[in-house]
Amino acid sequence: MDNIEVPDYRNPIELLHDCEAILIPEGTKITLEKGMAVFITQALGGSVTVNVNGNLARISEQDTTALGMKPPQLKQYTSNAENSGLIDDEVIWEQLSTCYDPEIPINIVELGLVYRCDVFYEETGNRVEIDLTLTAPGCGMGPFLVDDIVSKIRQVPNVSLVDVELVFDPPWSQEMMSEAARLETGLY
Repeated sequence: MDNIEVPDYRNPIELLHDCEAILIPEGTKITLEKGMAVFITQALGGSVTVNVNGNLARISEQDTTALGMKPPQLKQYTSNAENSGLIDDEVIWEQLSTCYDPEIPINIVELGLVYRCDVFYEETGNRVEIDLTLTAPGCGMGPFLVDDIVSKIRQVPNVSLVDVELVFDPPWSQEMMSEAARLETGLY
């Protein structure tokens, strides 16, 4: 899934219709009303983070029309594994790389939030299990990141079930970030 085309970040955007959003980092659902002015802080992986009245909120890809954006098109995957009933691990990691922390403009793979990703081939279907952590254990955005991951991994050919578990052992630290992510954030 490609990043969505966004208007100029420096100017406020007036919402075209009411839309649901999630307050960051609390994870509380709110309704942003038509006509409210918001500033886009990041638009990555399909969802958009906006600043509204000094608070950050995440707008899901389904509601980006409120910002005057077209929702991103789902990527169609084809691979040699598709006809064999197998799952292409590279496609799973590519999909995980389209999931972004709503506060930090870096994907969850580069942030080092994915601790485990395993594929199990079973008679009832192919299952992907993922252990995910958060940059802060008390962050209320965990369930929304889990939903984003499940939605994106279900798009991978031959995946029947996706199970994402939030884990906090070992605790996340900046050392778990990729070198590229540390350079991008200035934490090198």
